[in-house]
Amino acid sequence: MAGVSAVRFPHSWSDLNVVLGHDWLVGMRGGERVVELLCAGFPRAPMYTLVHDPASVSAVINAHPIHTPPAARFIPMFASHYRYLLPVLPALVETLKVPEADLILSTSHCVVKGIKPVGRTRHLCYCFTPMRYAWLFYSEYFGTSGLKKSVLTRILARLRDWDRRTSDRVDRFVAISQHVRARIRDFYGRDADVVYPPVNTSYWTPAHSPPGNYDLLVSALVPYKRVDLAVRAYQRTDRRLLVVGTGPQARELRRIASSNVSFLGWRTDNEILGLYRGCRLLVFPGEEDFGIVPVEAQACGRPVVAYARGGALETVREGETGLFFKQQTEEALVDAVEKCAAVDWDPNVIRINAERFSAERFISDLSASISECLQTRQAER
Repeated sequence: MAGVSAVRFPHSWSDLNVVLGHDWLVGMRGGERVVELLCAGFPRAPMYTLVHDPASVSAVINAHPIHTPPAARFIPMFASHYRYLLPVLPALVETLKVPEADLILSTSHCVVKGIKPVGRTRHLCYCFTPMRYAWLFYSEYFGTSGLKKSVLTRILARLRDWDRRTSDRVDRFVAISQHVRARIRDFYGRDADVVYPPVNTSYWTPAHSPPGNYDLLVSALVPYKRVDLAVRAYQRTDRRLLVVGTGPQARELRRIASSNVSFLGWRTDNEILGLYRGCRLLVFPGEEDFGIVPVEAQACGRPVVAYARGGALETVREGETGLFFKQQTEEALVDAVEKCAAVDWDPNVIRINAERFSAERFISDLSASISECLQTRQAER
């Protein structure tokens, strides 16, 4: 996270003996930006994870002692097919031998919330989502093959059972959105605090200049992000769409794209900042647990056209900072884009909305949840 060294952390954090946990460290996406901030806040904390690729994560993360299970060394060989390793991941995470501490702080979207605390260690899980691969988006991850589904049905049922049972290893859940809080309640039968992920609103700032002549989409090129919907929708318009991101769908998306859609691949934060500032609007076509990209764009004063489900309903204000489309169809998306383009948006109003999701707010709210988690331990003594 650009400028992470400038963030101020509570003095109480320096007195805590903390262990950090994250599913895998193989890139710097939204989850790893949260991890980076926590690593800065707990600079002496060891990190426990299934896979660590030092070249793919920041120096702030790499500065920590990072522990992985010896048996997980084979996972990088299957990087492009990692979802098919899901059956063995619960067993691997249970081999992580964490020391006793005041607090395990796990950041989980898959299995690391199943890590086993030692002694009187408390466990707070900052939950991006319950195991997405087992509970949600089945067809997006595994396809629609009937044979494949019949083989995986029992495996996924066992994964869901493990995921549900090991929720008892967590003393306090913190969800990244009300949307995820509802999943935690539905799948685990547990309540959760809600602490929105941090967005570096000091870095993502407006340019105070007129927008350029393009719309923008920033996303990993994976099925559930629904980048394909946007690419097909822009076949119906002559508006320019720039797509930033990489992923396994890149080749197929390029194949179906019309000439007004350009793929820019991976870009630095500084390049993305310029693209946010210069776009007419951001397109956000998928259902996300929270969605940091729409907040970054709003921090730069640009409106968002988003699918009306998931975390976007909590970050975009209809008619003030963007517009929603209610059906994931090309027609609905194009209609929302055209309506958004016709509005004279106020960049200052859009920017103010994004400031609700600052790193400072994240730290303050998460610190309150940590205190509640530790006070529960003290009350039990």
